[in-house]
Formats: sequence, structure tokens, C-alpha cells
Amino acid sequence: MTARGRRLATVAAVAGAVALGPGTAGAVLPPVVDPGRLPPNSAPTAPATELRDPCTATSAVADLAQVPIPQRALDLESVWPLTTGRGQLVAVIDTGVSPHQRLPGLVPGGDYVSTGDGTEDCDAHGTLVAGIVAATRDAATGFAGVAPDARILSIRQSSNLYRETGGARDAEGRNARGVGTIGTLASAVRRAADLGATVINISEVACLPAGSGDGGVLGAAVDYAARVKDAVIVAAAGNLDTEACRASNPPPDPARPHADPWEAVTTVATPAWYDDQVLAVGSVDPGGAASAFTVAGPWVDVAAPGTGIASLDPRRTGPDGVTDSTDGGAVQGTSFAAPYVAGTAALVRARHPHLTARQVMDRIEATAHAPATGWDPYIGHGVVDPMAAVTAETTLTPTGREPRSRAVAAPDAPPPPDHRARDAALIGATAVGALLGIGLLASLPLRRVRQRAGSGTTTG
Repeated sequence: MTARGRRLATVAAVAGAVALGPGTAGAVLPPVVDPGRLPPNSAPTAPATELRDPCTATSAVADLAQVPIPQRALDLESVWPLTTGRGQLVAVIDTGVSPHQRLPGLVPGGDYVSTGDGTEDCDAHGTLVAGIVAATRDAATGFAGVAPDARILSIRQSSNLYRETGGARDAEGRNARGVGTIGTLASAVRRAADLGATVINISEVACLPAGSGDGGVLGAAVDYAARVKDAVIVAAAGNLDTEACRASNPPPDPARPHADPWEAVTTVATPAWYDDQVLAVGSVDPGGAASAFTVAGPWVDVAAPGTGIASLDPRRTGPDGVTDSTDGGAVQGTSFAAPYVAGTAALVRARHPHLTARQVMDRIEATAHAPATGWDPYIGHGVVDPMAAVTAETTLTPTGREPRSRAVAAPDAPPPPDHRARDAALIGATAVGALLGIGLLASLPLRRVRQRAGSGTTTG
């Protein structure tokens, strides 16, 4: 299968990919990483592309002073006195991030879509994601990013509005819509890591039929970023309302509560399925239940709010430039749940700089609000809790699919029982019983004598 056949796409409220054919159920093993597939360290290059569609339209929020529901649910106000993510560089690999007054630390990271530097966002998707991660606080609005003092590294890797010039054409003879592949995503991940990103957010998903694999290049890139460069990688789990992800994966079978969830996989979501290297994020609604659109999978680690989203508006770049709708529709999806977790990772890394990327991931999983099952294929270990992730003891470990054990010292042997009081009581009782028995035996002859004396007769 060619890279073009595995094209990624993102839109303003959805992370998705083109369909690659129906999947079939069967045992799918967790992916094996081949470090030899790592893409080279090189500057981004883009194919010849053209913008054929209008850029995504946005609408200003009705009430600027209102704090968005996800922000209130995660209680970010209580975390900011402890950490605001200062010193962290969060890479947003997406549709680009537009310069905005509330992203003062925006760093251009390169462009795989066109001839830019990563700071152009016609789709609006990447700017929304970046705002959730790191928009600075402003007294005029209730919205702010999770880690308002973190900086954003923008790498434009995909777009649904650009088309390759002279590329594949659709039924009406137009160039196929969308730019971005698994190969360019892998290159973008390596570039983000080499540019020093401490956290990498990927709100893009390619859904593939089980057993088809993704070529391994993306696995090598995320492994390099996580293991060699020590970056926390956060990825969206995917949305059912995209064509390729619609097949999803079946829910757990109540009749087989201990079954291996990898056995039921029909659709692989990449890069989310690289479970050892990536924090895969599902979406929850305001009530804390899994959103109807979130893609399930054994790789899902945690969840965050994915509805009721407001973030920075790429079309209105002043301090009050906040939007909650694109092209007339509400902003929602696992694309926007992921940056809440990426922002949390930035908070943790700023507060605990000695922790490795793996320890940060474990901490976020362990402090999430766990479902009753301990782990769930829709929301993983539960809804992320930024305050707990920042303040909890580092010995916490997540519960769920693979319980982790530690050596515990054997308890001291109990002291031998003290029977002295019992023995004394038994001896005393025996002595008293013996004396009573002797007294009883001694009284028997006297009783017989008295009985004879009392029964004698007189004769004359």
C-alpha cells in the first residue's frame, strides 16, 4: 500500500482519514517498532499544492466572559497557582497555527503542505488545538489554555483544503482533496523531537483495517521521540463520524470480562495504537460519559472533554479572538480532547522536571478518574485530572489492563500465644473440682451411719 493510499486528513472539528476498506475481526498484536524505519532528520518539504476551497469560517463566541465547560470541569484555576507550564515547548502537528496575540511564544516549525513555515492555518483546526494547550489568560475572556505559559511549536503537516497539483483526481476531474500522509506525519514527529519539544500533540488519526499495518515509519518516529528524545506524545483516539474510522471496534463482551481486547480489533487507529509510546485520548461529554463519536480501542489511555469546545480564533487574532464554531457547526471531537491532555503533560513537566516522559504518562493515567471497570476501551483509565496529576505522589500507578506489581516485605511472624492465664485458670478449676470430689467422698460414710441410727426399733 502506498503512502498516498494511507492519507491523513483533518477538518475543523474532526480528526480522520480516508477509508481503506472494511476491517475484519481477529487477533491483532500490539505494534512492533523497528527503529530502522526512522525517517531522516531533514527540513520539511511539500509537494506542489494549491488551495482550491475557501478557508474555514469561524464565529465569535456569544459570551466572551463565560468560562468554557471543559475548563470548568478540569478546574484549571486551582492548578495555575502551582504551575502554568512555563519552560515547556509543545509541538502541535496539525493544519498549522495562525499567529495570535494570545500565543506569544509561537515557534515556526515547518510546513509539509505548502511553502510556508507552519504558521498559516486555513483549516482552523491547528489553531484551535494550540489554543486549548497554551492560550494565555486575558481578563476580557473566560477562556484560557491549560498551560498558559507554555510555548507552541507549529508544524503544518496536513490540510483538507489543499490539493496536490496534478495529483489524483476524483470522479468530477478535480484534484483529490487533502494533503498529508503517514509518511509526512512521521517526518513531522521526528522534526518536533529534534527541535526540542517536550510534549507533542497529534490531533490526527489514520484508521486502517486490522492487519494492514501502517508501514512502521510512524512507529519508528514516535519511538524515537518518546524513548530517545524523552518527549510526551499525546494523540487523539479518532472519531466515528469519519468514514475510515466508522467501523471502529466492538465494545467489551460482558460474557468474557477477561478477554484480551486486542483479539476483537477490526480497525487500527494510528498513531494512537502505539500504546507504549503514545498517550491515546478519547472524548467524554459534560457528564463524564464517553462521547458517542469516540473510537474505542485497547490503546486508549485516558479521556478529556471533547464537546462544548471554545478556543482561539485564527480569523480574529486580538485578545478577544475566541471561537466555538467552524463553518456554522460546533467544535467537537477527540482532536480537541487530546490538547487538554497535552496541556496537562506540560503542567506536570514544568512542576516536576526530573520526571521522564514515561513517568509523566504514568502519572496522568494513574491520577485520572477511573471508570468502575478500572480501564475502559472508550475512556481508558478515566478522565484526566490536571490538579491530581500535578500534586499526587509519584508512586501512583494506573490500574487496568496490566496491573503493575512491586515487592512487599513479608510481615513479621506473630509472637507465640501466651497461655499462662488460661493454664492457671484450668489448674485452679481442677484443684477446686478435686477438693469438692474428696469432700463428697468423705461425707458418704457419715451419711450412712446417720441413716442407720435413724432407722433402729425398741423390743420388750
